[in-house]
Amino acid sequence: MSPPLWRWPAGGAELDVYGVGQISLDRLWLVDAAAPAESVPPELPTFCGGQVATALLALARLGLRTAWTGALGDDAAANAALAPLLAAGVDCSDARRIHGAATRRALVCVERSSGERTVHPERDPRVRLEPAELALTHIAGARALLVDAEDIPASRAAAEAAHAAGVPVVLDADCHREGLDALLARSDFPIVSRPLADFLGGGSARRGLQVLAARARCAAVVTLGEAGAIAARRGCNDVIASPAFAVAARDTTGAGDAFHAGFMLALIAGADLEETLRTANAVAALNCEALGAQGGLPDRTRLEHFLAEHPAG
Repeated sequence: MSPPLWRWPAGGAELDVYGVGQISLDRLWLVDAAAPAESVPPELPTFCGGQVATALLALARLGLRTAWTGALGDDAAANAALAPLLAAGVDCSDARRIHGAATRRALVCVERSSGERTVHPERDPRVRLEPAELALTHIAGARALLVDAEDIPASRAAAEAAHAAGVPVVLDADCHREGLDALLARSDFPIVSRPLADFLGGGSARRGLQVLAARARCAAVVTLGEAGAIAARRGCNDVIASPAFAVAARDTTGAGDAFHAGFMLALIAGADLEETLRTANAVAALNCEALGAQGGLPDRTRLEHFLAEHPAG
């Protein structure tokens, strides 16, 4: 068995995972094509989502102690988006509520036949988390930090605080934007989507992975949807491929968020890279079996049964 991805010093921690990033309230539209031409129906069902918020909810359901911070409006959508996190015991006391602003929303088009989704975000520019608003002592008191690229300056400041405290940083990024390179350099485990890896690798996800691994402090991962994921450790040319689990996907929204949750669950448990990827793929697969970004997030028992029914190798 390979060595664990991370070794923590002796002693406890106040939290397992602290998260800084996105939360959203999504309208879900089941369509016959990924990009429908007809006008959007006025009434659509809503589901909670957001990259980091969904990952932390997943971790809470899997039994970890989690806390989330990010920016929301002071509208009804904020209360709705926070409700599942609060119900699961995620500490949201550091969240920033912005008076008069609208909480991030998205229109998610889900293709009926495949479950593949297209996300059209709707973000009020006033809804932004600033570095000065971070609770740095809370970050230092966690076993791991999860950040995204929603508000890069805040994510960078959080990553720097985590690094100073010896806390590993996991990054969720899906597209290239200004400031991302500096955030990648401050991440121990950047986990990115295939389009971003293709961009970094000049059209090749594998080359993009090597670029990421050279910048990462520990290891880099590229998620490939139904093809699973590939990963590489810093300073190592070997690429590890981890296949996805075959499930009847109803909605792939939140699959990447669930992947991050499974990755962090195994990371904290002391797993090696291969088992960490396998666990991440399992959580992602299970979440695709229900509608909405958070609809299929498993508890620990369901995850363990799934992994037992699908042995490695």
